[in-house]
Amino acid sequence: MCPGSRSSSRKAPLSSKPPFHCRPVAIRQRDGRLLMLCRQRHPHRSFVLSRCGVGRRYEALPVIERKYATGQGGRIMLKRLSLVGIVTVAGLLLAATGGFAATVDCISCHKASNPALYMQWKDSGHGQNGVGCYDCHKAAPGDVDAFEHNGTSNSYHAHAGEILQSKDAYLAHAAGGLPIVIVGCESCHGAKMIIDQNAPNKLSPLTWPNSGIGRLNPDGSKGACNACHTRHSFSKKQARQPENCGKCHLGPDHPQKEIYAESKHGIAYSGFKDKMALDSKEWVVGEDYYEAPTCATCHMSATSNQPITHDVGNRISWTLRPPVSKTKDNWKQKRQNMKDVCSSCHQENFVNGHYFQYDALVKLYNEKFAKPAGAIMTMVKDEKLMESPAAFSNQIEWEYWELWHHEGRRARMGAAMMGPDYAWWHGIYDVAHNFYFKFIPEARHYKNAKVNAYIDNLLATDPMHKWLSTNTGEIKKAIGSGEFQKIYMKLFDQSTTK
Repeated sequence: MCPGSRSSSRKAPLSSKPPFHCRPVAIRQRDGRLLMLCRQRHPHRSFVLSRCGVGRRYEALPVIERKYATGQGGRIMLKRLSLVGIVTVAGLLLAATGGFAATVDCISCHKASNPALYMQWKDSGHGQNGVGCYDCHKAAPGDVDAFEHNGTSNSYHAHAGEILQSKDAYLAHAAGGLPIVIVGCESCHGAKMIIDQNAPNKLSPLTWPNSGIGRLNPDGSKGACNACHTRHSFSKKQARQPENCGKCHLGPDHPQKEIYAESKHGIAYSGFKDKMALDSKEWVVGEDYYEAPTCATCHMSATSNQPITHDVGNRISWTLRPPVSKTKDNWKQKRQNMKDVCSSCHQENFVNGHYFQYDALVKLYNEKFAKPAGAIMTMVKDEKLMESPAAFSNQIEWEYWELWHHEGRRARMGAAMMGPDYAWWHGIYDVAHNFYFKFIPEARHYKNAKVNAYIDNLLATDPMHKWLSTNTGEIKKAIGSGEFQKIYMKLFDQSTTK
């Protein structure tokens, strides 16, 4: 009888080797996993012994190469076990100690209580490569978020961004309220985790669960890996797909997911998704796949000249978030980084032509609408014209906010990602309609001489706005002759991109 079986009436002595009659056998299955069998006692059940004879059986962890701990003179040594075909391993001690033992304990419980979670981990890159529960959830007794969980201390650690302290957050709190801040804003931007000593896991339900990218964690770390690498599968294939980014990057103020879907890139992805090697270990554009780029391709993944990066701003030259766009620090190098991605599929003239058009659209938004609107808002505030004291309690503030925060962003992002409908109908069209027929009338209603004088001068003297007081026939004639387009040619001057 195998002394490690439950039916054994006595405990076997702890030793550096298992008894000779308990012979583990490793069999390579068709799916590539190892099946550990005890030929003596359990010919049809996979298991791992924690020091043969202690009397505990565990399911073999689903890995092809597993780090097994073996006892040698009281020390724990690590080695990799890689077998081909059917191999009999004599004298192998599979000691479940430390993190390995804790992980096995986790599995024995969660397989029954959370079977889907267990299966996700089992088939994940973590499960296949010996990264267990305890490797991620281990905590020191002094950690503020540590708690006893079936005799094991657990914690949550992350590394990424920082929660945004912005007008967006103020607006959600003031005009909305705490529940929408929690389930809306903080679900994407992240929350500052609150410790609750009465909670089973010491995390307050006001802030947990949360997978926001800018989460502030109790241990002082920032971010949440599972914002993109969804637990517990942690699938490369999933993280590389645009749907993964669409949890947060969509909607009226940052519709990157929708813009991508209408672009030629998104159309190609939709048609050839099954040919893109999304589950490949290496994923270099132009080498491992070529049919289409995804968000990850352009902003994070490796090229033949660049490594993988988690700095998603490393290839972005314009910042499209604020009221007026500006080039970023070191923008020329960052643009070259993105051009390197583009050149995997496109020729130099194509890439340069895209940026030529994109830059002009950003300048059009800046010069024709954003800067004048900003100047008007500054005058309204300086003249103390708004009736209500709280931010966003006046109509003009909402009109200005939507002009740049929603409509202006859509136009700029549409141009950046080659989404024509978002650049025009959801973008500049809405910007122009708001600017001329909502924002300016709201500014005029204060009947302030300084504000009205600025608006009158802008509409009468700026060539980009004079069309409002020009006969339709004259405008059509100027468009037909090309004279009208000359008004905007200065926006294409690349020397003004800075």
